[in-house]
Amino acid sequence: MKIKYFQDTDTALFELSDKDVSETREITENIYADLDADGNLVSMTIEHAKDRAKFPEFSYEEVTEKSA
Repeated sequence: MKIKYFQDTDTALFELSDKDVSETREITENIYADLDADGNLVSMTIEHAKDRAKFPEFSYEEVTEKSA
């Protein structure tokens, strides 16, 4: 997975797959989901990311069975 943040447009792009995008669906006014031909999520775009997703604040945590 890759996460890209475009400061000039305050947009976050979460790339989950390198498959070709077949369709883009608007989830809300500022969130878009890109799907492949089979309907699987390829990427997600969040506009106004600082307000909507608290960017550039970001953390990653892998939760294992013991820590859950």
